[in-house]
Amino acid sequence: MAILEHTLGILLHPDSEWKAIRNERHSFAQVFLSHVPFLALIPPVAAYFGVTQVGWTVGDGDVVKLTAESALSLCVMTYFALIVGVYVLGEFINWMAKTYGVTDSAEQRHYEGTALAVYITTPVFLAGIVGVYPELWLNAAATIIAACYAVYLVYEGIPILMNIDKERAFMYATSVVTVGLVMLVIVRVGTVIVWGMGIGPVYAD
Repeated sequence: MAILEHTLGILLHPDSEWKAIRNERHSFAQVFLSHVPFLALIPPVAAYFGVTQVGWTVGDGDVVKLTAESALSLCVMTYFALIVGVYVLGEFINWMAKTYGVTDSAEQRHYEGTALAVYITTPVFLAGIVGVYPELWLNAAATIIAACYAVYLVYEGIPILMNIDKERAFMYATSVVTVGLVMLVIVRVGTVIVWGMGIGPVYAD
């Protein structure tokens, strides 16, 4: 499948893969629905197994696990939050395109913005597999590495995908990274609010 080829290619040889992605003519639905709903399953499914079957420890304490019901509700919310997050990021990228001199048609810009959001989040989705072993240090390390590679993909991909010069592309990419960081903060704050409403983790006995 072409979508799988891009998923692997964006990790192994991003420069040529961004060129291939730009040369394609897919709709928003094709690039989004054929990719995000499936890869977004990786972090919550891995986390569900990890927090219910493996568990984690704090210091020298006993293994901590969540109840199946609690883990399921949290993982379902996470899944839909990931899908919405990629969609919103893609819309922001598309909205900023004209500001930074992208001259492609509105339909093409929408595809490019969505494609950029989809493929730059791929490393983060794939890194979610470490959730099967929910130790804080391991998950933090995997997330940081994946996030750094995602930032690299933004700066590498924008000048190619949007076909603009490097100076404008740098400013555009910086804006995209800033939006991503703001969204991350919003998610963290939202998590605290949701937990405060009583929809938080329930620990197994």
